[in-house]
Amino acid sequence: MAGVSAAAGDALAAWLDHLRALQGASAHTIKAYRTDVAGFLGFLHQHHGGGLGLARLAQIGQSDMRAWMAHERGRGVASRSLARALSSVKSFMRWLADREGFDPTHVLAARAPKYQRKLPRPLSEDAARAVIAQVDTQAMEPWIAARDAAVVTLLYGCGLRISEALGLTGEQVPLPDVLRIRGKGDKERLVPVLPAARDAVAEYLRLCPYPAAAGQPLFRGARGGPLNPRLIARAMEQARMALGLPATATPHALRHSFATHLLAAGGDLRAIQELLGHASLATTQVYTAVDTARLMQVYRQAHPRA
Repeated sequence: MAGVSAAAGDALAAWLDHLRALQGASAHTIKAYRTDVAGFLGFLHQHHGGGLGLARLAQIGQSDMRAWMAHERGRGVASRSLARALSSVKSFMRWLADREGFDPTHVLAARAPKYQRKLPRPLSEDAARAVIAQVDTQAMEPWIAARDAAVVTLLYGCGLRISEALGLTGEQVPLPDVLRIRGKGDKERLVPVLPAARDAVAEYLRLCPYPAAAGQPLFRGARGGPLNPRLIARAMEQARMALGLPATATPHALRHSFATHLLAAGGDLRAIQELLGHASLATTQVYTAVDTARLMQVYRQAHPRA
């Protein structure tokens, strides 16, 4: 980073190594943290017109934080993205202050901009089933149609992320009653497998021209390589157009649907958190807002105003 001292650059690298080794942060998370903090350090270098070392970082004040946030807003950074960047900066500065022995209060006291958190947009139970049935009929090759149906069944029936479904390998079949999934941040969780999901995967394997092998991806592309997630997104696009569903009917919406339908059926929020692999219960609690919104919609339809 131009203008930033070797010590500051080394501190950033050491912090990222700490996150990777001790907290199990994913490569995607590490990249985001690096981008956020490097941008902050780069701004401070420009703002103060000189090299930025550890001693200067220890002296960051409220005016520095306000100037950085105003700069970010000025170049069009959205409130949600700025709040994430501020969180990254606070984490880095808290770690650095512990290591170097200075007071980071001015950084930690900076208030994140408010933003309206978007609610997940799940499908109805009928729509989710219709999507799976539609995907099963779209591809010209029967084994590809069965493959796509198996993937979307896992997303809805087990609440998997697309990356988790496509990360399954040959040694995991036939699917057990409980899958051991390694998700974001390399966190491991146990997910029950419904008979419908197990049957869908078994049908795909029966038709697939590529045998399931240990260490090889379970879901294959047409030429035998790992399945590109874009192909599942495309299958969902075709299905939602055929069924007249909104653009929010994406592969990830099936995971949202899994959580929302479990909650509506009386599922425990903590249990749903474990099934989804959320690090924080607050992330899972957003589904309570979705369920409340659905209840209010049903109420308004059943009790129209006179």
